[in-house]
Amino acid sequence: MTSTDVRKDAEDSGPSGYAAARLRLLTEGARSGPPRRAALAELTDDWLTGLFTAGAEDLKGVSLVAVGGYGRGELSPRSDLDLLLLHDGDDPKAVAALADRLWYPVWDLGLALDHSVRTPAEARKTAAEDLKVQLGLLDARHLAGDLGLTAGLRTAVLADWRNQAPKRLPELQELCTERAERQGELQYLLEPDLKEARGGLRDATALRAVAASWLADAPREGLDDARRRLLDVRDALHLATGRATDRLALQEQDQVAAELGLLDADTLLRQVYEAARVISYASDVTWREVGRVLRSRAVRPRLRAMLGGGKPVAERSPLAEGVVEQDGEVVLARAARPERDPVLPLRAAAAAAQAGLPLSLHAVRRLAATVRPLPTPWPAEAREQLVTLLGSGRPTIEVWEALEAEGLITRLLPDWERVRCRPQRNAVHIWTVDRHLIETAVRASEFTRRVSRPDLLLVSALLHDIGKGWPGDHSVAGEIIAKDVAARIGFDRADVAVLSALVRHHLLLIETATRRDLEDPATVRSVAEAVGSQSTLELLHALTEADALATGPAAWSSWRGSLVADLVKRVAAVLAGDELEAADDAAPTAEQERLAIEAIATGSPVLSLRAQTEAPTDEQSAGDPEPLGVELLIAVPDQEGVLPAVAGVLAMHRLTVRTAELRALDLPTGVEGSVLLLNWRVAAEYGSLPQAARLRADLVRALDGSLDIAGRLAERDAAYPRRRGVVAPPPRVTVASAASRHATVIEVRAQDAPGLLFRIGRALEDEALRVRSMHVSTLGANAVDAFYVTGAQGAPLPADEAASVTRKLEETLRA
Repeated sequence: MTSTDVRKDAEDSGPSGYAAARLRLLTEGARSGPPRRAALAELTDDWLTGLFTAGAEDLKGVSLVAVGGYGRGELSPRSDLDLLLLHDGDDPKAVAALADRLWYPVWDLGLALDHSVRTPAEARKTAAEDLKVQLGLLDARHLAGDLGLTAGLRTAVLADWRNQAPKRLPELQELCTERAERQGELQYLLEPDLKEARGGLRDATALRAVAASWLADAPREGLDDARRRLLDVRDALHLATGRATDRLALQEQDQVAAELGLLDADTLLRQVYEAARVISYASDVTWREVGRVLRSRAVRPRLRAMLGGGKPVAERSPLAEGVVEQDGEVVLARAARPERDPVLPLRAAAAAAQAGLPLSLHAVRRLAATVRPLPTPWPAEAREQLVTLLGSGRPTIEVWEALEAEGLITRLLPDWERVRCRPQRNAVHIWTVDRHLIETAVRASEFTRRVSRPDLLLVSALLHDIGKGWPGDHSVAGEIIAKDVAARIGFDRADVAVLSALVRHHLLLIETATRRDLEDPATVRSVAEAVGSQSTLELLHALTEADALATGPAAWSSWRGSLVADLVKRVAAVLAGDELEAADDAAPTAEQERLAIEAIATGSPVLSLRAQTEAPTDEQSAGDPEPLGVELLIAVPDQEGVLPAVAGVLAMHRLTVRTAELRALDLPTGVEGSVLLLNWRVAAEYGSLPQAARLRADLVRALDGSLDIAGRLAERDAAYPRRRGVVAPPPRVTVASAASRHATVIEVRAQDAPGLLFRIGRALEDEALRVRSMHVSTLGANAVDAFYVTGAQGAPLPADEAASVTRKLEETLRA
């Protein structure tokens, strides 16, 4: 039956004809989605117009107006009819009688009705007092009667909305926030409210209202399709239940999926989640832009007065190579070239998360449109930036969602597509698989001070459930995927083995601790055999807790934590005999020996500085190698203050220390004196590499005391505004017991920051300690350092003195 036939039945038969035509339209199998909603609205328009015409007779100055969802022409099977009977106030009694003739037939058919009778002035006054009324009137659509009256109201309401936008939009944002807190996030709920939850139809309507204000606009791409998809699901839900409900209950999901021609309920939920993510992301971007515009309007008059009326130039503060902060967002620097810099998306994301700032929509879209793929395996910088992003705590989530919204995550990690928006039908889990993985990384970032390899902890947190997109045991499937992903992003063979083992056994500790007899030696031995080493056990313990905390409140408790800790203690005892002390007696290279002899001969520091590069890939032209950093070799006659001097000079030149080793070098027979050799890999924060001559000159001044490093670093810090940044776990300083017979080993785990190694070195010097050797690693944003120190007589420190040193050093780093 065609729309014309349906409308003719309604016109011929009155209310009962409308009911029959409506039923026929809703049960037609051939029509669904937007065409059916439009046809239902058109059918209802014709019926109500007929009622109005029959009741209005010669009444002037009256019109019937559809508002809200009906005003937009979007009628679901059980939608309310939102109607306004608008009049000029000349004949209230006649208008009241007309209202009865309109409303009662609607009620008689059992249709839900939201109605009002107002003059234009009353409608505007009510809208000014009630934001929900205002939003409904923004979609006002004329049905019947005095067209001029309706058009006048629409024009006045839109003008009011635009004039009052600076006041009303913050109210609207607050309403959206309160609703999200009550209803939760649509993209993660197993029984979501399609309308009220965050990312639902209410938020889509709010975005239309923001656009109508002319103050800001939402990202358009995919938004209409997401809204249409949610409306289609609501239509199917109404037909399946026969009720005006927006909650997609578990028991109705299979029927709704069948109504929409989908494979199953999981496919349905995944489509709902994808649509909700589009709307949620558009909302985040739009409200951020609203805030920026309102702040700009508030500040601009003052700035113009100060600058003599000129347009102020936005401040741009550097964050990383090719990345700057502007107007509270992270944007690309003017000199950035995404098409030549495949690491830029990860570098920008890591910088944004570390600074606690959002990535601008324009920046993400430019990256998605122009950046070229990373080579396989990834260069070292890309892996480090990924680790930094994952270790940034709560800000990681917003930045990750921005990358995902433009398809960058699945380009970086193709296996992510199988877990993206995948529901978990488990009462314990409160997130989709992909969000659970990110939540686990966020939780793991709190435990980076507990492990010697925070990079492996964070990446295993990201990958531990990656196998849930495949059939069978997700731990077994995940082990295979993790092995492939870890190799692709550039981990070496030993690290790949650890990561795949962590993914394979990520449930081992919790399941053994809660289901097995820990007094049975065979139980503990089996776990020890599966884990293999103390370092892997340490990582698995932290991953287990992060995974449980990210699952939901029912997955972790102090009782479960104590059981796992007891198991870990027993397994560690079994593994203790396998941990051997590493020797540090590698013979010097010819270049190292040459530098050492020159340092003795000249009595001053000698250094070698050269860029490390990676061979170009097939996608790169010859002669365009990937920079990995700078290899810095320094030989210094043994003296006090070497470590803080070198570290301070590097910090002054904005060089980030990636790895560093310091050791006393044995000189050839016949050469008098003692030399300290420093073999470091550093990278420029941004800009070009420093000249070796400049570095050496500053190092000489630092060693003779004529260069005030602390003062220079303090001046530089004061010149840049403080950003809120991430709240990192506090630093942890410990003594590694029995790690060496010749020195006391002090381990420092802290958030990497400019000048960190300088502060550590100066603190050790203040305690009159000599650093015999050291091993420094920067893993993402985490510094993991070991210092082999002795007292003035060259012996290890007494236990009480070592404890005092670690306590003071930790206090220094916390300050």
